Amino acid sequence: MDIGQLPGFYAIAEADPDRPAVIDTDGTTTSYGELLALSNRVSHGLRARGLAKGDVVAGVLPNGIDAVVMLMATGQIGLYYVPINWHLTAAEIDYILGDCDAQVVVSGEAYADKTKNPDIGIAGLVDGQPATTPENRSAGAVMWYTSGTTGFPKGVQRALPDAPPEQLLPLYTWFLGEVCDLRPGDAVHLVTSPMYHSSPCAHTQFALHLGHTVVITPRFEPVNILELVERHRVTNAMMVPTMFHRMLQLPQEVKDRYDVSSLQQVVHTGAACPVAVKQGIMDWWGPVLYEYYGSTESTIAFAVKPREWLARPGTVGRPAPTFEARILDEEGTELPPGEPGMIYVRSATANFEYRKDPAKTAASKRGDWYAPGDIGYLDKDGYLFLCDRRTDLIVSGGVNIYPAEIEAALLEHPAVADVAVIGVPDEEWGHNVVALVQVADGHAAGEALTAELLEHCGPRIARFKHPRVIEYRDELPRTPTGKLSRTKVREEYLARL
Repeated sequence: MDIGQLPGFYAIAEADPDRPAVIDTDGTTTSYGELLALSNRVSHGLRARGLAKGDVVAGVLPNGIDAVVMLMATGQIGLYYVPINWHLTAAEIDYILGDCDAQVVVSGEAYADKTKNPDIGIAGLVDGQPATTPENRSAGAVMWYTSGTTGFPKGVQRALPDAPPEQLLPLYTWFLGEVCDLRPGDAVHLVTSPMYHSSPCAHTQFALHLGHTVVITPRFEPVNILELVERHRVTNAMMVPTMFHRMLQLPQEVKDRYDVSSLQQVVHTGAACPVAVKQGIMDWWGPVLYEYYGSTESTIAFAVKPREWLARPGTVGRPAPTFEARILDEEGTELPPGEPGMIYVRSATANFEYRKDPAKTAASKRGDWYAPGDIGYLDKDGYLFLCDRRTDLIVSGGVNIYPAEIEAALLEHPAVADVAVIGVPDEEWGHNVVALVQVADGHAAGEALTAELLEHCGPRIARFKHPRVIEYRDELPRTPTGKLSRTKVREEYLARL
């Protein structure tokens, strides 16, 4: 059967119901037909509770089949679905539920006490409902809440189209094909991150629309990932740079134990990837790393394929199809190639608003150009190179210093398991550069290592960028998708002064 001619999950499930759809965290396999039946029953269950197009459903669900069902069920009856981070406190979850006006909340058993919600899993929705296709189908959308560096998180909301999902899928699948070389067929996608985040969630959805089998892991563990790749002959996955760093630190005999030759596309995003780390993974796995840069708001704005990156190490790519890009200074003047400034992007396919916050929506844009909040520059061929987040920029002695550049240099040292670089106020210099280092197993923190790390920086970064202070930490705060929380690191450091 040529599933490439079928418009997405719902049609594939009707035509090929025995195709394996999801291999859950416990190894249980759900077929496309079974997943469609569950999704249809949940769609009917939501409508039975009075939900109509434009209403909101929230899910506090672990990685697994229930999270997938909620995506596919809401996606065919015109609802907004809000996946919520289960690590949040009850008060933080309650804020999101109130802000998004969720009319139904589906929670995993472990999180039911955080949601004040009677439903456990999807049992309360499927009970007594038929598995037939719902009438008047209409495309829904996922509304992710941004973590935000300041203030409360906000929902990123897009207008719902007046069309069934099948009419929209050809555009999206074409876009993924152009960006990541992902095509319909007998492929296997591995979920490595929490599905309440935008990229893992979106890749799960579109793997099913491409007819792929989705293998889900509850959490990232380097050896387990290698085991799953070998066992299921995984062809594509979505990861973040910190995962690559942890995998590269595995002993060589462990790396050699697993066959990863099935991998064709490993897409990474979420943070800047140090050149040495990305090169190390491609030396091991081959030229399979596809990178894109964007945000929950802008979606995929820039993209670069493996061989493009190898020709321009460090780039995050050129504007993705339908996107335009500009680099502007603080006055809004466009900057020439090679000069860092604020990144702005626009595309008719990425229009959004922050739910209930038109002022925040307006503040994030210049006209119809959106600023993801990062500093970068374009080279003469239009390839983007990131410098850092605007909020993380260190100004020392009147010179801009980008923490990510220093972190990348330090991460090349085998004794560094993780590192955060922050700017600490200084009366003379404005800010001093401070590096907080998590030491890798088998290495010892202390004055000798500090001297070694500073010597290591010598040929890699200019002396004015070298840390004035290096301190050691047992662990550094990262989000579940691997993003370093420099804000939290900075707050904790300053609180100790």
